[in-house]
Amino acid sequence: MIFKAVGESKPYPDHGLVSTRDWAHLPPRQLRLDQLTTVRTQLDLRVLLAEDSTFYGDLFAHVVAWRGELYLEDGLQRALRSALQQRTTIHARVLELG
Repeated sequence: MIFKAVGESKPYPDHGLVSTRDWAHLPPRQLRLDQLTTVRTQLDLRVLLAEDSTFYGDLFAHVVAWRGELYLEDGLQRALRSALQQRTTIHARVLELG
């Protein structure tokens, strides 16, 4: 299994971070893919396979830590690309919610 679980929505409260600039103050750290629960069930293969998929966005995935769980909010394509390359970790910016 690649992820800990696959969710269909965000179970945590709205945190107000919407842009890459909002997330930029959080330093990236390495996380294991099998510790993450995704909040999306679908992805676009064109985005996954695009060579420049991170050109216009953040280089790091966005993860929300809430109630002892790690939720992959943005970066599903990066995480799957890592898994396809036999890697078990990704670098992500983690927002800790109280």
